[in-house]
Amino acid sequence: MKAEAWLFTGVAGFFAVTAGIYGWFAREPVGKAALVVAFLMASLVASFCWAQHVKLGRRPADDGSAEIAAGAGPLAFFAPASAYPLLTAAGAAVLALGVVYGTWLALIGFGVLAPGVAGFVFQYARREG
Repeated sequence: MKAEAWLFTGVAGFFAVTAGIYGWFAREPVGKAALVVAFLMASLVASFCWAQHVKLGRRPADDGSAEIAAGAGPLAFFAPASAYPLLTAAGAAVLALGVVYGTWLALIGFGVLAPGVAGFVFQYARREG
C-alpha cells in the first residue's frame, strides 16, 4: 500500500496547494469549498493507505523481484450473504426521495438507512482474525 499512500498523499498535497492559491485569488466560496473537500477526501484515502501499510507491511506487489506465487493464499475476510446491503440501499433511496418530497419521508429514509449502516459496521465486530 506504500505506492498508493504516496499517490494519494501527492493528490492531497495538490488539492491543498490549489485550494490555497484559489482561495487567495478567487472571490467566490463554492470553488474554495470544493477544493477543500477534495483535499479532505484525498487525505482520508491517503491516511487509510498509510495505516494499512503500517499494519500489514510490504505486499508482494511492492517488491519488484517477487514471484507471482508469493501473493498466493487467502487475501482477506469476505462477508457471506447479508441483508444489510439491501437495507442500506432502500434507506438511501427513501432518504433521497425524502429530500425531494418532504422532511417526513427523509426522516423515514434515515430511520431505515441508519440500521443498515450500523449493521455493515458492526456485523463482524466480534470476529477475531
